[in-house]
Amino acid sequence: MATNPYQKYQQTSINTATPAELTMMLYNGCLKFISIAKQAIEQGEVAKRNENMQKAQNIIQEFMVTLNQEVELSSDLLRIYDYVWRTLVDANTRNDLTALKEAESIIMDLRNTWKEMMLEQKKPQMVGSEQS
Repeated sequence: MATNPYQKYQQTSINTATPAELTMMLYNGCLKFISIAKQAIEQGEVAKRNENMQKAQNIIQEFMVTLNQEVELSSDLLRIYDYVWRTLVDANTRNDLTALKEAESIIMDLRNTWKEMMLEQKKPQMVGSEQS
């Protein structure tokens, strides 16, 4: 059986990604599933909407269960993720495009914040190397 080169590349990307990169992939995946679900709502495709909403919900649940509870920020993130998860469930059960867009906006903000954090981590640390 021939292996699809794109699938092989994707698998390699996942296997070699840092935890920060995996988190970014999950945020991007969640946004992708929300986008597909939005199109499905607009086109009246109930099964497609439900499938992609459940995928987005599963990603949010993964974020919730993998939070490091020893980090102070985790309790705030847990509340945000819980709100987003409940909003996605509500959007799915009520076929509510407005609720879905609200969840998407929050995930987009979280993803963008994560991206900024990753960029900051990549900057060279200049502590102690400055001269007066």
